[in-house]
Amino acid sequence: MRAGHGAVTPVAGGCHGDGASGAVVGWYAHHLGAGHVARARVVGSRMAADVTILSSAARPDDWPEDRWVELPRDDAAQGHDHTAGGVLHWAPLRHSGFQERMQMIAAWVAAHDPAVFVTDVSVEVALLVRLLGVPVATFVKPGDRGDRQHQLAYDSATALIATWPQEADIVGGWQPRWDPKTTWLGSFSRFDDREPVSPPQARSVALVWGAGGTDVTEQQIEEARRATAGWSWTVCRDVGPDALWESLQDAAVVVGHAGQNVVSEVAAARRGSVIIAQRRPHDEQHFTVRGLEAAGVSQGLPVWPEPEAWPHLLESAARIDVGRWSRWTDGAGADRCAALIDSLALGDPR
Repeated sequence: MRAGHGAVTPVAGGCHGDGASGAVVGWYAHHLGAGHVARARVVGSRMAADVTILSSAARPDDWPEDRWVELPRDDAAQGHDHTAGGVLHWAPLRHSGFQERMQMIAAWVAAHDPAVFVTDVSVEVALLVRLLGVPVATFVKPGDRGDRQHQLAYDSATALIATWPQEADIVGGWQPRWDPKTTWLGSFSRFDDREPVSPPQARSVALVWGAGGTDVTEQQIEEARRATAGWSWTVCRDVGPDALWESLQDAAVVVGHAGQNVVSEVAAARRGSVIIAQRRPHDEQHFTVRGLEAAGVSQGLPVWPEPEAWPHLLESAARIDVGRWSRWTDGAGADRCAALIDSLALGDPR
């Protein structure tokens, strides 16, 4: 893995989110999918700064109530001129949920004066906080980000954070002017502190399908099962971290979609995989599967394959050298991310 410009050395011994630095950090975590909140928890627990998460998702039981702001949803069918004439992605006029959430974010910033504010992800939240005069660190997403909205958000950010190796090249519309303020961390997950075992000899598959929505039907999954006689399939949905890790370790091959959370957990488990793109805005997952395929860490596919393709796919995935995952993650990405954001917070000139 190659860290990009601005890469930092992990803080010795890790951080524990005890506010010892005296700095306050706000962290906006998008509510769609489980990955945004998971990433905030993984990094926030390692930071010296006092991190408050703002999200429309439900607060996890293990995150302190006094460091969580539950925002109203803004996706009800209300309002008009939702893109402000094409300048923004989602900024509807006269939408009660949107108005309230933006007012709550602004009120929290005014009350707590954060040293830095992290956005994962929203162009509108990033711009709002920057206009309030607070440095913004924005997570970059894979996909085609050449639209005017992303260009504006990335230009105005103080720092950009990418959770893949720089050489993966999975962002369309990337501008060289962003390189000096970008750190490529490699992927990281809640499993990075665990030690993976060697893949089993058994012909076993773990299907991991995240929480961000799917194009795949139960019939397609069953057809894949029937087409792969001799392989046992375990479907992992809505399971706790310990049960999921056990299923990943018991599998010779993991099948999953190309969401960043799923990819990072497969990488941590060091398993051969079949990673299949789902439809997402800006073709995010399609860019990701091309990067995984090019890195030689996965069988990357743009769509769920026909049943007859599955035997070859599983056999090929089982033969992948799982040591190649070290190109995508080295297990220290979360520590580097925590140290980066802490350094931005401590470096605030006020």
